Amino acid sequence: MSRSAHPAGPRHADVLPEGHYSPPPADLNALDPRVWAGSVRRDKRGVLTVGGRDVLALAEEFGTPAYFLDEDDFRARCRAWRDAFGEGADVYYAGKAFLSRAVVRWLTEEGLNLDVCTGGELATALSAGMPAERIALHGNNKSTQELERAIEAGVGRIVLDSFQEIARAAHIARRLGRRQPVQLRVTVGVEAHTHEFIATAHEDQKFGLPLAEGQAAEGVRRVLGLDSLELTGIHSHIGSQIFDTSGFEVAAHRVVGLLAQTRDEHGVELPEIDLGGGLGIAYTSADDPAEPSAIARSLAQIVDRECASAGLAVPRLSVEPGRAVVGPTAFTLYEVGTLKPLEGLRTYVSVDGGMSDNIRTALYDAEYSVALASRTSEAPPMLSRVVGKHCESGDIVVRDAFLPADLAPGDLLAVPATGAYCRSMASNYNHVPRPPVVAVRDGEARTIVRRETEEDLLRLDVG
Repeated sequence: MSRSAHPAGPRHADVLPEGHYSPPPADLNALDPRVWAGSVRRDKRGVLTVGGRDVLALAEEFGTPAYFLDEDDFRARCRAWRDAFGEGADVYYAGKAFLSRAVVRWLTEEGLNLDVCTGGELATALSAGMPAERIALHGNNKSTQELERAIEAGVGRIVLDSFQEIARAAHIARRLGRRQPVQLRVTVGVEAHTHEFIATAHEDQKFGLPLAEGQAAEGVRRVLGLDSLELTGIHSHIGSQIFDTSGFEVAAHRVVGLLAQTRDEHGVELPEIDLGGGLGIAYTSADDPAEPSAIARSLAQIVDRECASAGLAVPRLSVEPGRAVVGPTAFTLYEVGTLKPLEGLRTYVSVDGGMSDNIRTALYDAEYSVALASRTSEAPPMLSRVVGKHCESGDIVVRDAFLPADLAPGDLLAVPATGAYCRSMASNYNHVPRPPVVAVRDGEARTIVRRETEEDLLRLDVG
């Protein structure tokens, strides 16, 4: 059978349908623990449970669609990352993955720092009591107001991204009578093998100062010449959803080379190096992410080896897991509305959410798993495409999945590993209110981000 495209589509030629899917799993009712949050189980009735609550009761109380977050799992992952890197390193949770005041409090209690990249994220962090010295402000185009608020609050570091930002931050810090600790973000020419839009260390992109043509070294020179800024280290981030630390090895080699150049040219050994985040999680059973302890050992060995080769003291290491902390801790619960079988292709399963609560499938070709959550079934597998309710053909939640052939309207489906970026990137497309985030722990469930209402939407429309 040919795999070439046909202008009229796969139904009009001898070609495979889009999405060359894997065979169905042996057991449609099984839950792969690599994909689901730690407390997710099926009870004796076959109903999915999280934190001791079943999804039938959760759906009745909180409605659908909704994100349900396993609080104990989130806290356990915070501790795993903190303990893996130990006292000699800093773990900054990347708030862009998902941020709320409850999450900030959990981070504070579990000993993680916080990386924010906008004034809104900074406001959330400060309002929830995160100590300012444990906050890093990131971003490629920080406004004067954002920089001023961060410096006034006393954030522990600002990651500077351009020559203009160096001058802007220095001016504000001087006016406020502060000496602000900063890092310089550099692009090291390492392209993580992920989707084009989430590979961020190659040079043709908006982030950082490239090592090529000496721009990063010039940035170092400029910061060192400014009394109102204290250059504490170099920052690098090579991409997202990364499973292999080999890219970090190349990045560390080049960052340490810049540290050595800084020592040789300015007589200064910078005390910190931040290798960013981007560590992957399991969205499907085909994904096999490493444990935080293994990642920590590998990164520490890489930095130690590179510094020894360059004759440098080992700097303090920072990392920024976001997705790897919150991603696996939540799932999205939907209700099935309609089913449309297309003979010889698949069945389209429409749910009551879609690209407004999970844009990643449409944006990144992201792959997800899905399970029938309200019951078990012994029906044969049915090739399905889980789609949303939006007026858009690309409104796809799970591109190719096997669901029981007796699936019916009113059934509940759960899509795991939606803790990262789904609520953060959610929209009001088609004027659909965004779902709530509900934390579940020890049999108790509480809303930490409430469901939007039509009144919320209308309140912003001043007419």
